Amino acid sequence: MTAAYTSSRALLLVIGVDGRVLVSNPAMTRATGWSAEELAARPFWDTFVAPEDRAVARADFTRAMSTGAHFTVEGDWVARDGARRRVWMQVDVLLDRDGRPYGESLVGVDVTDQRREQDRLRRHADTDALTGLANRRSALTVLGQALADGGPGAGVLFCDLDGLKATNDRDGHHAGDLLLVEVARRLAATTAPGELVARLGGDEFVVVSPGADRHRLAALAATVQTALEGPTGPPAGPDAPSAADPRSLRVGVSIGSAVGAPGADPDEVLRAADTHMYQVKTARRARARP
Repeated sequence: MTAAYTSSRALLLVIGVDGRVLVSNPAMTRATGWSAEELAARPFWDTFVAPEDRAVARADFTRAMSTGAHFTVEGDWVARDGARRRVWMQVDVLLDRDGRPYGESLVGVDVTDQRREQDRLRRHADTDALTGLANRRSALTVLGQALADGGPGAGVLFCDLDGLKATNDRDGHHAGDLLLVEVARRLAATTAPGELVARLGGDEFVVVSPGADRHRLAALAATVQTALEGPTGPPAGPDAPSAADPRSLRVGVSIGSAVGAPGADPDEVLRAADTHMYQVKTARRARARP
């Protein structure tokens, strides 16, 4: 090996026609824990490629060897200790003097840390920091996908909490935050797989239910109402939770709904559910007056 090959931080491999690694540089061993001898013992897809990617890796290798195609790809490699690394790869077919392929060269770059940071930023962009639920942006994305032409359509519940300000004023904003987290937990527990719960901000939450009709929304709204307006904490007694314990609180909620057919505008469907919620809240207040 040349000095450049041995000192390179890139993961450098030369792979033979049978898929075994003929040459590997020290960076490859440092990154994966596999020795040069272990890498040469069997085809690379059976050594360090993630199990779920092995069939694809083998097919890509065979196709490149038969066509001479050069390509880039990204996938998971498994180190000797079982740890996974995300690796970006550039693959080039090696040709002899007669133009016949005799192997492939692979240049890999470990992008695990970069992808983790990208995932963190993506989660931050799509997640409500306090509750861990999806945020408005994420809710509109999911709603838009369901409402796209050819999609299933979607139903939306718009939930507005009653009494959050009173909780903040009486017990402090920390108690209000705990209450919002508890509401998020209860909402998430009421939904079915495929449905999305999101916090829009403040005391407003939505549930997006792809494919739901008004019957499903009515049933879901009743479930949400029961879940939020009844305490879920331990029974009363010497160790009963205090009023500031969110598990012990009954949370009033006004719920509006709207159904959007494929092709509908997500913002308009959300706005319709919001308008319905306001009508429900107004009626609740009117009934509460003496």
